[in-house]
Amino acid sequence: MLKEGTQAPDFTVTDHNGNTVRLADYRGRRVVLWFYPKADTPGCTLEGQGFRDNYHRFKAKDTAVLGVSLDDEAANKAFAEKYAFPFPLLCDVDRKIALAYHAVTGPDDAYARRISYVIGEDGVIQESIEKVDTQTHSRDLCSRL
Repeated sequence: MLKEGTQAPDFTVTDHNGNTVRLADYRGRRVVLWFYPKADTPGCTLEGQGFRDNYHRFKAKDTAVLGVSLDDEAANKAFAEKYAFPFPLLCDVDRKIALAYHAVTGPDDAYARRISYVIGEDGVIQESIEKVDTQTHSRDLCSRL
């Protein structure tokens, strides 16, 4: 895991709708970057629904929510639409983000680890979360922000 106080690695990637997303575009806002192993699987669905259900609370705290997996655009789009996720799901098919944030150990990993980061308005990591409870993660995280 990247340590708190570390500059968050910048990235440019497409989301589930084909939009280009750059971390730099969120400068001035807090960002929750949550990595999940695979779209539309039980744990990832539960965790995603938590972020969806608490999205208004994150938004009220001027905090962007960005989901990241190694899935392609089609898989993430189907996942986002099926569960009405109001936030971007980033398609890290080349594993550059996952490698930079230590969500994978190598470029051949099939799935990202279930980890999260809170990135401050200045682009510095405020919190690194290695142990995630899919049922309570978003609620617990939002309560600490």
